[in-house]
Amino acid sequence: MENKKMTLALFSGSLDKLTAAGIILSGAAADDMQIDVFVLLQGARAFKKEFAKDKNELQLAENAHLREEFLQSLKKLNVNEWYEFFQQAKEITNVKIHICGLAGKIWGAEKLEDFIDLADDIVGIGEYITAAEEADVHLFI
Repeated sequence: MENKKMTLALFSGSLDKLTAAGIILSGAAADDMQIDVFVLLQGARAFKKEFAKDKNELQLAENAHLREEFLQSLKKLNVNEWYEFFQQAKEITNVKIHICGLAGKIWGAEKLEDFIDLADDIVGIGEYITAAEEADVHLFI
């Protein structure tokens, strides 16, 4: 039986939604799904080398006043950093992380080298649309 395909559009660059996406990726990877992540708009900023691992740069999407409580809870529960979830998923199964070319340009990043090593390529929106049409599971975060 062929592996199921999941497409995840990651629009948000907020710490809470990046963490949620990482947790979802972990579950899909454990289920041996083929996963394509398309990093769009604010998500592309979070994948830039200078921002990705800097917790001070990443806010919560909603209820910003809960940021410190969120971070303390993650630490207390020994929950991985968002990018560690992505890295582990890539080690387990076929995960490709595609950066939207326009999104990268919006944040001053035009080359693959401008993003963290998790990024596989820079693509146009048409590739995302095609992948979403072909996916068994399609999520937008």
